[in-house]
Amino acid sequence: MSWNAPTHPTLASVAPRASTILAGTAVLALLYFGREILVPITLAAILSLILAPVARGLKRLGMRQTPAMLTAVIAVCVLLAGVAGMIATQVVAMAASLPQYESTIRDKMRVIEASTIGRMEAMEGEAGRMIGRLHEAPATPAPAPTGAGLSHVTLTPTGAVPVEVHERPRTSFELVRQVAASVWGPLGTAGIVLVVLAFALLEHESLRDRFIRLAGSGDLRATTHALDDAGKRLSRFFVSQLAVNVGVGVLIGIGLAVIGVPQAPLWATLTAVLRFVPYVGIVVGALSTGLIAAAVDPGWTPVLLTLGLFAVVEVFAAQAVEPLLYGHSTGLSPLSIVIAAIFWSWIWGPVGLLLSTPLTLCLVVAGRHVKALAFLDILFGNSPALTLSQNFYQRALASDADEIVAAAREYLKRHSFARYCDDILMPALRLMVIDLGDGSIGPEQLQRVRATVATAIEALGPGARNGWRRKTRTTLLDEPSVGIHLRHLREAAMGRWQGPLEVPAGSVALCVGLGTIRDDLITEILVRVLRERDLDARHISVEDVANGPPPGAHPESVAMVYLVTMYPADEWTRAADLAATLHGRFPGATFIGLMPDDPLPEAEARNVGASVDVVVHSFEDAAQQALGRIPARPRPTAGSFQDARAR
Repeated sequence: MSWNAPTHPTLASVAPRASTILAGTAVLALLYFGREILVPITLAAILSLILAPVARGLKRLGMRQTPAMLTAVIAVCVLLAGVAGMIATQVVAMAASLPQYESTIRDKMRVIEASTIGRMEAMEGEAGRMIGRLHEAPATPAPAPTGAGLSHVTLTPTGAVPVEVHERPRTSFELVRQVAASVWGPLGTAGIVLVVLAFALLEHESLRDRFIRLAGSGDLRATTHALDDAGKRLSRFFVSQLAVNVGVGVLIGIGLAVIGVPQAPLWATLTAVLRFVPYVGIVVGALSTGLIAAAVDPGWTPVLLTLGLFAVVEVFAAQAVEPLLYGHSTGLSPLSIVIAAIFWSWIWGPVGLLLSTPLTLCLVVAGRHVKALAFLDILFGNSPALTLSQNFYQRALASDADEIVAAAREYLKRHSFARYCDDILMPALRLMVIDLGDGSIGPEQLQRVRATVATAIEALGPGARNGWRRKTRTTLLDEPSVGIHLRHLREAAMGRWQGPLEVPAGSVALCVGLGTIRDDLITEILVRVLRERDLDARHISVEDVANGPPPGAHPESVAMVYLVTMYPADEWTRAADLAATLHGRFPGATFIGLMPDDPLPEAEARNVGASVDVVVHSFEDAAQQALGRIPARPRPTAGSFQDARAR
């Protein structure tokens, strides 16, 4: 009798999830309750990434590490002090000018209220009067007031005495203490940031080595590469973003000065800072500046010019400058940026809102290099969660041919149809074969997948491009395989022999499948790949070979013969006999063996080489073999299709 109790499967599966939930809760609690310490450390870390290139540049100029670090930190302090002094001066000037704009703002508010709320109230009042007239009832005389009604008014023998409370005047010491208390928090945070920043720059190499020792002592090469790559990417992004935001602020400041908006440097600085907040920051800056522009002039021209300035500068920066510096995006999905802004602002307040994009970007970079954190890249990154082939198969399972075709057409703008079949279609078909072997697909679902694949191939091939495709009464349910179905669709448009029989010598490529359902499909795809290159390719079966050539066909017209098999180890004996027969009919043709799956062993490959001239394993290679041997034919027209069908 065993004393070890068996582990319950449900408890075994729940335990890792519970530990994950507890760990996530602990991390959230640490971020929230430790924000007083984590916020300055995070600010220092991000500033160190921005200043690291500056410190390295100073070291290349001959400065030692400590002077280079101190120079970079002092430069940051001077810059921030100058910006803070400028903002304080502008705020004081704006506060002194606010009474001058009060009447203008009130007039515009009256105009806005009259054109919006006033009209709504007028409509509501008119509607109320109409409803009142419809339900109007005979009026009844109101009772005359009596003396009893005076009982609601009570008079006190003494009048009310107003009471005023005056605060005691504060002494100079109390005022100084209040000011010191209000600035002590920001000054303390700034001091911690500067101290941590200085030591982070001073101990940069030491901190890197310690992190590598902790995170990747088992694989120093991979950890070093990941850390260096992440540091360079983040540093490049932060520096580029800072440069873009400063440039936007400068352009906005110049434009506001030309328009005549007061305190233009203040609004330019505010715009540069707010632009670190994705999506929302530039909108807040534009609306704030537009409000001040509305107070400058009784008219609406300054407001429209200000909003137009923000729109033009932002579009130029987002669509022209940023793609050149660090790509079209930050590597984050748009939804994740919004969610990150909400999350970090909840955890760390306004500072978290400013740091939301950099912090999330750091998490995504970590997810790309650390396997345990890969889920962060999947959740927040903008890279596709599924590969193109997985997406093809997933959409085929859902019977969504339209999305497959739309994604394929985007891919075909940059690549050939052969490349699409090699990189996307064939891996997707292999996924289907794996599920068939596991029994994961039922008959009904398999039929839907086959129908979707057939629809997608028919919509993407050269037949759809040149207008061959037309409605036919045959459906996939009437055909033994997808390949035969697609072949019959082409024959319905081009004729039984898939084109005219009287063609120039050496202009036809015959594609022969060895009989299985997968062979038929791959052979038909090959035909469409070759026709996409304007080559006269035709699909024939083993039965067609046994029946002999059609009347009027000339053997010298065949330049190449493709023997297509997905199971060469099982089918090549039959293929060798077929190749011998075709060698006798087309002695001048080149024989190509197409085997899309894994290559054969060396011994079997020698036997295959005795039957064919070349063995290829991709549609792209198969097309390249034909391009040098068969001349491209002219683009067919609708009339030539009808002539072909007549023949």
